[in-house]
Amino acid sequence: MRTRFAIRTHALLERVFPERRVFLKSDTDTRFIRLRSETQAVAAIGAGLVVAWTIVATAILLMDSISAGNFREQAKRDQITYQRRLNELSQERDTRTAESLAAQERFSTALEQVSAMQGKLLDSEARRRELETGIDVIQATLRETMKEREDVNDRLAALETQIEGGDVAVAGGNEADGTLDLLAEALARTAEERDQVVADAQDALVRADEIATELRLMEEKNDRIFRQLEEAMTVSVKPLDKMFSDAGMDPDRIISQVRRGYSGQGGPLTPLTFSTRGEEPSADMERANRILGEMDKLNLYRIAAEKAPFATPLKDPFRFTSGFGRRWGRLHAGTDFAAPHGTPIYSTADGVVTHAGWMSGYGRLVKIKHEFGIETRYAHMSKIRVKVGQRVSRGDRVGDMGNTGRSTGTHLHYEVRVGGEPVNPMIYIKAANDVF
Repeated sequence: MRTRFAIRTHALLERVFPERRVFLKSDTDTRFIRLRSETQAVAAIGAGLVVAWTIVATAILLMDSISAGNFREQAKRDQITYQRRLNELSQERDTRTAESLAAQERFSTALEQVSAMQGKLLDSEARRRELETGIDVIQATLRETMKEREDVNDRLAALETQIEGGDVAVAGGNEADGTLDLLAEALARTAEERDQVVADAQDALVRADEIATELRLMEEKNDRIFRQLEEAMTVSVKPLDKMFSDAGMDPDRIISQVRRGYSGQGGPLTPLTFSTRGEEPSADMERANRILGEMDKLNLYRIAAEKAPFATPLKDPFRFTSGFGRRWGRLHAGTDFAAPHGTPIYSTADGVVTHAGWMSGYGRLVKIKHEFGIETRYAHMSKIRVKVGQRVSRGDRVGDMGNTGRSTGTHLHYEVRVGGEPVNPMIYIKAANDVF
């Protein structure tokens, strides 16, 4: 069976690949190589496989080339989009910086206005008390005048009664004339006094009405001032409350801690007191003290914001290259900012430099200790511009961007640690976007 199958297969191959002989002739001899049908079939199949592999490989290379071109174009488009987004972020950051400066200027202006308004309120309260005292004096004078007028009217009525009843004795003509002249003079003088008392009473009433009108206008003016200040405080304090809450910082604890460090008394934010006799404060006084309390809170927030890392460590254009989180199985404990070599790096909050030198992996590193248990780190610097123990303020230059330590390119590795544990720096930066 096997022999017949082999015979048939050989016959089929003979029809497709007939047996061939290749003669090799030399000067002295002639030889030939016999190419059997099976050999020719194997050679043909091998050649076909080689050709097929060549075609497939060429097609794959062409497809890769075309895809690579598309990928390059897509990469270029992505790069252009990324650069455009970076430019927008840079412009937005510049806008936020300008708004922050404007907000600080508005705060300084508001503080000056509050100081001026406090003086006006003091003057207004003193004037109001003077007017109230004047009204009391006028009322007392008016009561005395009315009493004197009644006494004069009684005396006048008594004299008129005596004259009409003939109770006054007349000794002679001359004496009678003298008595009548005396009575007439007394009556005239009494009438003048009565008219003067009436005129004084009317003037006092008019003056009292003018003082009451002046007091009402003054109260309305003070109410407008209070409303404007209350609205301004609400608009100013709420964003700061939200900023600290978004950053995971308890606003009440922060305010209490800052207040302990700034416990001096005096100045425009001191509560108002007018009475030294233990009297209850008036409604306006309580309202003014509430506004001053909000102003004091706003001022403490401003101090706290300077001590927490809400700022960005770079002022020049940059791009984010790596965020906070796990990377290649390890925690990337900060945020990377890329910019040209030597770009200035700035402190993001007030603090004290605790390290300024080389540290393995970080390269040239600066550590700054801030309030509230916060520490910031600035790594891979090309140059350090601060010393250990130096106090720095937010915005002070601490070094230049570089590529030292374990780094693949020029960039800043920026960390924020709270209680020694790393946290995402963008929490603070994003929390301050709507404020600074």
